[in-house]
Amino acid sequence: MKKYIIIGVCCWCMVSCIKEEALNKECDIESAWIEGKEYEEYFYKTTEMQKEISSAETNIVFSVRSLISLPTQIPLNFKITDGATIEPASGSMQDFTKDTVVYTVTSQDREWRRLYNVIFQEVPLPAEKYSFEHVEIDSGNPMYNNKNAMHVFYELMANNEHNYCWATGNSGSALTKSGAKPDDFPVYRTLDGKEGGCVCLNTQSAGMMGEWMKKPIAAGSLFLGKFLIDYVLTDALKATRFGVPVSKKPIRITGWYKYKPGEKFTDKDMNVYPDRKDEASIYAVYYRNTDDKGESYVLDGHAVEDLDKLLDNPQVYKVARVASLPTTDTWTQWEMFFEGRDAPDDIVAAQGCNLALVFSSSKRGAQFEGAVGSTLYVDEVEVSYEK
Repeated sequence: MKKYIIIGVCCWCMVSCIKEEALNKECDIESAWIEGKEYEEYFYKTTEMQKEISSAETNIVFSVRSLISLPTQIPLNFKITDGATIEPASGSMQDFTKDTVVYTVTSQDREWRRLYNVIFQEVPLPAEKYSFEHVEIDSGNPMYNNKNAMHVFYELMANNEHNYCWATGNSGSALTKSGAKPDDFPVYRTLDGKEGGCVCLNTQSAGMMGEWMKKPIAAGSLFLGKFLIDYVLTDALKATRFGVPVSKKPIRITGWYKYKPGEKFTDKDMNVYPDRKDEASIYAVYYRNTDDKGESYVLDGHAVEDLDKLLDNPQVYKVARVASLPTTDTWTQWEMFFEGRDAPDDIVAAQGCNLALVFSSSKRGAQFEGAVGSTLYVDEVEVSYEK
């Protein structure tokens, strides 16, 4: 009899635990992809048919050769967080040729929802000028905080579609902020530009959490590419994915800047170096976006950790760097030229090269070294390509 009582109690405990287990509150799309060889012809590379989605992203963009020839019914598949549901359903046929298709992901506990904009667009022509006039407001992942308001930069294409080619680390900073306004973040748009608006990048303290994790500062950084917040706490250098496809060979980049370094230079352990002065950084990398096996290749923070060795990377064709950015409170012009080896014409024509363009308020920001308060303004950036 005692044996049955014990078994009964154990069963009750198991049922009780199951009942008390909290339902998942996450409502994220983790990846999106198109299956089927019949769709490969509409993309420059098959690697473009699958997207890894950061938990901070709400815009999912697929670049195709042409919208005119694109089928009006394509099945898009998703991997979402455990227990969540998605509408329209994963794998359902949708028409992406006319407008953005909005997907709604609902958490397992039904309390949280996220809207994702899926956009199919023709591969943008390489932009020749960036004036930083266009931003959207993003509150970040509502699971963490839905009261922040940070700027997301984009370029306006000829058909008025938004090209979300710019990325920042603002979503990482949002994890330690509450109720923050755009100018409370390391990167934001301000009206004090050379012409119209401009981008402001400033190095900030990452607070007690950052100090504890040996990541005490957050340098303002804007770059062509993507920022994957999922890696911020585990491998911060892997969070930055530099570069967007271009179909031309860059020669020179020019622009305008203002810069003032912060007063106290510190390292990742918060040691102060009175004899060191913070520096801003502007550089660009032109590289092949697939490896010898045909797999997708993207430069991350680890690859650009030592800029002096970038040309040793077999994927890299050319590098351009601004030698120095002296302190100035008036708009001052800068320029940099690409040096390295030529990319083969056939690879360039097939969208096989990426251009990474990076601005940072602290040159050693990726190593969490710099001065809180360092501020860099950038505007009217122009890229010259081979004709």
